[in-house]
Amino acid sequence: MINVEEIFHHSGAILKGHFLLASGVHSPIYWEKFRVLQYPNYTEQLCRLITDHFRKQRIQVVAGPTTGGIILAFEVARQLGVRGIFAEKTGAAERAFRRGFSINPGERVLIVDDILTTGSSIREVMAAVTNQGGIVIGIGVLVDRSEQKVEFGVPLFSCHRSITPTYPPQNCPLCAANIPLVKPSSSQKPPG
Repeated sequence: MINVEEIFHHSGAILKGHFLLASGVHSPIYWEKFRVLQYPNYTEQLCRLITDHFRKQRIQVVAGPTTGGIILAFEVARQLGVRGIFAEKTGAAERAFRRGFSINPGERVLIVDDILTTGSSIREVMAAVTNQGGIVIGIGVLVDRSEQKVEFGVPLFSCHRSITPTYPPQNCPLCAANIPLVKPSSSQKPPG
């Protein structure tokens, strides 16, 4: 059995500081998945955990959100021998399949994503799948860092569970302590 947290530590992917997450909340810890996903061997191992969990579910398509979900959808689909596609942002809270990707009515879809905090990107992909008549069979993520269990109405599998605190910006103790806020996806250098 692989040690997922060890993979993230070895890759330098668990960052500490004051971070603005994609969901808009602040956190003292950031899971930088791309530091792990740059290693094909680690990516293959993590995706195998997801693949093995859902192998008997007769998955026909694996879908993920841009950007990290592209790599995960490809690798999980490769391991399952099915198509791997991704949904792109089309609005503030919407995603759609573009580039000729589509889901046939009744197709069984596994959704994959990198880090689960609030579940908003997963819900957007779920909506894109059901808008085309697909059936979401389950969700697989690398790390579930949510403080409260997030319900999607389908089975959720995470390679690793790590409850990580988050704060609304208006109640953030890190802001109150004047610790500089870093948006990891920007050009700002995160603390090391």
